[in-house]
Amino acid sequence: MNWGQWGEKFSTARYQKMIAECMDAGISTFDHADIYGSYTTEAEFGKALKQIPSVRKNIQLITKCGIKMISDERPDHLIKSYDTSAKHILQSVEQSLKNLTTDYLDILLIHRPDPLMHPDEIAEVFTKLKKQGKVLHFGVSNFTVLQTALLHSRFPVEYNQFEVSILKMEAMNNGELDQCVELGIRPMAWSPLAGGKLMTNTEDERNKNIMVVAKRLAEKYNRSADQILLCFLFMHPSRIIPVIGSTKKERLVTALEAASLIIEREEWFMLWEAAAGHEVA
Repeated sequence: MNWGQWGEKFSTARYQKMIAECMDAGISTFDHADIYGSYTTEAEFGKALKQIPSVRKNIQLITKCGIKMISDERPDHLIKSYDTSAKHILQSVEQSLKNLTTDYLDILLIHRPDPLMHPDEIAEVFTKLKKQGKVLHFGVSNFTVLQTALLHSRFPVEYNQFEVSILKMEAMNNGELDQCVELGIRPMAWSPLAGGKLMTNTEDERNKNIMVVAKRLAEKYNRSADQILLCFLFMHPSRIIPVIGSTKKERLVTALEAASLIIEREEWFMLWEAAAGHEVA
């Protein structure tokens, strides 16, 4: 999202450079959504990918659909809405395949829960796309526990992408991460470092308390505070996958290195206590 028009506005050459740098570092999964860049980022990425076709077999492409935004690129959209109809999902997949210059998607996520969502209709279209080889794996994004369970009762949900960070710990208590463990769903955490709020809003008392602990542990383990905060997520038994939105290779590599870090259980709870503002009950 941050590579395109909603962020750094990468040129084709810059996209290619970042793809190459990510792969050199051992990062091979790229998270998209049809709406990113107001429906432009997929095509920009695809233009870069088309010029290096040998790369496709070594990377994984995720995209999302289901949000209909008002955009010059979609003049037929009269109002922002959600659409999880079979017709819209099929049209979205075909457009994403074209945009990304590929004949299959590794993972397709329904971007937002739709009040008019019919699980049987989604299951039918997911089954069709899987049989056609156009999508290999399926999941949801920002779904509640009940919404995920409803769809999973009709078709296997393999991923759920929602916000999780030390500043956004609700998923640890509302059943979302428990459900992931129970059903074998891999959680993807968007904004896993709280969108930089810990670094920018340094006067906030809660942020201060978290960073005091994070910096103390960073010094102990000879790591960065960011790595400590990612470790906080990595240690959860649901096996959280952080979605890193950085445009900087160094920050991506730093995040990857955090996957090998393990802190003591009591140290994990020190971070939890700093974020919660109280000790465990």
